Amino acid sequence: MNDRILATVGTLSVTESEVNELSAALASRGQNYNTPEGRNAIVEQLINNKLLLLDARKNLYEHTPEFKAQLEKVKEDMLVNFSMAKTLGAVKPVSDADAKEYYEKNHDTLVSGDTVNASHILVDSAEKAQSLLDEIRAGSVSFEDAARKHSTCPSSENGGNLGEFTRGQMVPEFDAAVFTMEEGEIKGPVKTQFGYHLIKLNTKKTSKPLTFEEIKEQIKALLQKEREQQALRSKINQLKILYPVSRPGAQTAHFTL
Repeated sequence: MNDRILATVGTLSVTESEVNELSAALASRGQNYNTPEGRNAIVEQLINNKLLLLDARKNLYEHTPEFKAQLEKVKEDMLVNFSMAKTLGAVKPVSDADAKEYYEKNHDTLVSGDTVNASHILVDSAEKAQSLLDEIRAGSVSFEDAARKHSTCPSSENGGNLGEFTRGQMVPEFDAAVFTMEEGEIKGPVKTQFGYHLIKLNTKKTSKPLTFEEIKEQIKALLQKEREQQALRSKINQLKILYPVSRPGAQTAHFTL
């Protein structure tokens, strides 16, 4: 299959596969260039790279001591990563049976935390919050309509609804208030660093044991990480026998791999 040439720069070419490769790399970092404008920007960047490459070759930069030192450092880093990948790649994958065994031994501790679904109205003063609370309790306006009209939080578009969340996902003052409320209760004003909140608790789910199917993939990921860490520790210990390490006068620091 021919690799379509999108631009030529002196004796070099910018190909479609190069554009696709860079586009994929940028997408993995959360940047999407898969648009005509985005791909054109990538082509321009690759053209610039080719120009700099031609300049480097013309000036024989690859033969300079500075470049050779940088190249050796990059090579060493790549070899370290390659060696580590080889070690981790030899680790046996965690099976469903392994995960099930772990679940059976630890199922008493594998529970979901308390979760709530809540809405709020955020304003800049306690007086305004109290006034809105009085109107809501008097039936002059619904909580949701008050949120849409007065709340400065983006959740106002959804009537103040924040969705479902667990302990620790909100600021401490908000957390402390909402997890002591009953379904349908409205509380406030609650002061946080963002302002003053009126909080409405929509639903509340208490902690419950997780089923194996709910937690299986998390268990497998946990066990796989533990296996990989153990394999790497074992590899390092073996290498220390082959290549003794000496640090005269230095204290040994312990890190968890």
